[in-house]
Amino acid sequence: MKSLLRVSNGNKKKRSQAVKIPSRSEVRDMEISSKVEFISSLIPLGLMAISEELERELFYLTGEKYSRKGGVPGNVRYGSNPGTVFLGGRKVPIEVPRVRNQLSNEEVGLKNYQSFHNHSRKINDLLFRRVLYGLSCKNYESAAESIPGTFGLSSSSVSRQFIKASASKLKEFQGRDLSGEDIVAMFVDGKGFAEDEMILAVGVKMGGEKVVLGFIQSSTENEKAISSLFKDLVSRGLNINKGILIVIDGAKGIHAAVRKVFVNKGVIQRCQWHKRENVVSYLPKTSQDLMRKRLQRAYSRPTYQEARKELIKIGEELSNSNQSALRSLEEGFEETLTLHRLGLFGILGESLKTTNCIESINSMIENQCSKVDYWKNSSQKQRWLASTIIDIEPRLRRIKGFRELQKLREALKKEIPLKKKT
Repeated sequence: MKSLLRVSNGNKKKRSQAVKIPSRSEVRDMEISSKVEFISSLIPLGLMAISEELERELFYLTGEKYSRKGGVPGNVRYGSNPGTVFLGGRKVPIEVPRVRNQLSNEEVGLKNYQSFHNHSRKINDLLFRRVLYGLSCKNYESAAESIPGTFGLSSSSVSRQFIKASASKLKEFQGRDLSGEDIVAMFVDGKGFAEDEMILAVGVKMGGEKVVLGFIQSSTENEKAISSLFKDLVSRGLNINKGILIVIDGAKGIHAAVRKVFVNKGVIQRCQWHKRENVVSYLPKTSQDLMRKRLQRAYSRPTYQEARKELIKIGEELSNSNQSALRSLEEGFEETLTLHRLGLFGILGESLKTTNCIESINSMIENQCSKVDYWKNSSQKQRWLASTIIDIEPRLRRIKGFRELQKLREALKKEIPLKKKT
């Protein structure tokens, strides 16, 4: 049975036991319990496959061992050298066969070994996921040392590799081509990172799938920063010519940016939950629960006429009791009823009447990014956010009522000409 070289475990003077590479026949002859245990260990299984690949290339270059026939003329086996490959996100030592051509008196490299040896992208991806999921740099070394034959990885080594991997994710995210995405709706909201805000734009495809289109860092949800975000989305291919429903929480900066960049192509749906809570916040605590229920009931009316009539009635009462609450209700009044006016509240209201969709995504981001106790700089924030988004995006569910999105597309097409005339 072949064996690997002994390796250091974070300390060059410290030696660990060699890791053995089993043959196919040895695996085949194992007891079932031993085989299950063995298969559970990916390191030996991977090393076995690598050893076979190297032996296959060695046979091609030199022919059978101890035979002078076969292989490339002049090539001979020439001992071995210590080397390393990446397996399961860890650097593992192996013995690498040497080949020398006696005619040219030159070393012949094994292409398969170079592939395994240089496969550092995979270890970076694995490390980035482990750090992302909360395996701190401090305990990663002990986790690595528990696997026989692996090099101990210091916290600084893990940090460097995570920075490299997450920087790659950020570059990938920021450069994504949006021209192939058929986006019919978009949620825009902020996510707090220390003293900063990360403004996220989450698109809804015609099939109901959610995709995070982009984000921008800003101290507040201001118009200039968010306009920059929207312009970047358009420059990367976001098609708004068919119209797009934009669900916002009512922040003035976001509203102004939508009007500036999307002009007549963006139709705003104000978040009914935020509007309700804003109105209620001006009232005495003793009155808040009752008003919250009344506003909720009004916004739940199935038709535009019914909802508008009930909200106007509430406004008339507030005009006598609380002018501040009334002004809050009137501000963006019609935009809170956009889905009602388009005749789509009954089929798409649950998904598109509030920014709950993006709040849910923010919660998933928080679960991973909250593991960072101290944000050092902007690069760290953006790398973590992009890495987290790319990780969670495949798990995002389609919105409820996604089969009715074609009706939204048709309604938006009709809405755009009307907006151009006004």
